[in-house]
Amino acid sequence: MAPQFHNTRFDDNHLLYSQQFQDHYYSRHDGRAECRHVFLDGNDLPQRWCNQHHFTIGELGFGTGLNFLVTWHLWRQMRGPGQQLTFHSVEGYPLDVDTARRSLSQWTEPAQFVDLAESLLAVWDEISDPLQIDAQTTLHVHHQLVEKALPGFLPTNAWFLDGFAPAKNPDMWSLQVMQLVAAHTVPGGTFASYTAAGWVRRNLTDAGFEVAKRPGFASKRDMIAGVLR
Repeated sequence: MAPQFHNTRFDDNHLLYSQQFQDHYYSRHDGRAECRHVFLDGNDLPQRWCNQHHFTIGELGFGTGLNFLVTWHLWRQMRGPGQQLTFHSVEGYPLDVDTARRSLSQWTEPAQFVDLAESLLAVWDEISDPLQIDAQTTLHVHHQLVEKALPGFLPTNAWFLDGFAPAKNPDMWSLQVMQLVAAHTVPGGTFASYTAAGWVRRNLTDAGFEVAKRPGFASKRDMIAGVLR
């Protein structure tokens, strides 16, 4: 397991900031709304999991667990009997539970979301192993650098590409990483990302994805989404 990521602080708006990568962990406008716009809508979820017995999501950058919580909250509302969701994520610099708790505490409603956050925080030190977090949901956070973690991912239906900004964390967005993402994507699998950086689009295209720009969240003009050719 990698060392815990201590090089963080909370800014004047109480948002978690990485001093190592000089970037916030999520949108300063609303991280939860950003997740819905970029990752859920960008991957056409929940429509795509409606008729699937087992659906797998892969994520680059677990961070505070916010994307997982937003997804888990929606999954619990929309899933059918017997359906299973596996959520794989990678985090090379895991946060300690107190930092994650403080970051997530800004969302005080709805009550079900708060309860799910508490459930995640209660098992925070166990998520580096596959964890059946409820009867229909498995969470596995790989506490490794991305190149070492991705070979352990399951074939994936939808990707949340959510590392720190490409200019600040280029290793997360390299051609090698995008090729590993493609290699662990099922035919017709998709990705979505908040970034629309040109060299990231080219790496995804070279890895085998069809890439399209879409309207970004809040003040961001563009985001990208795509499908494996």
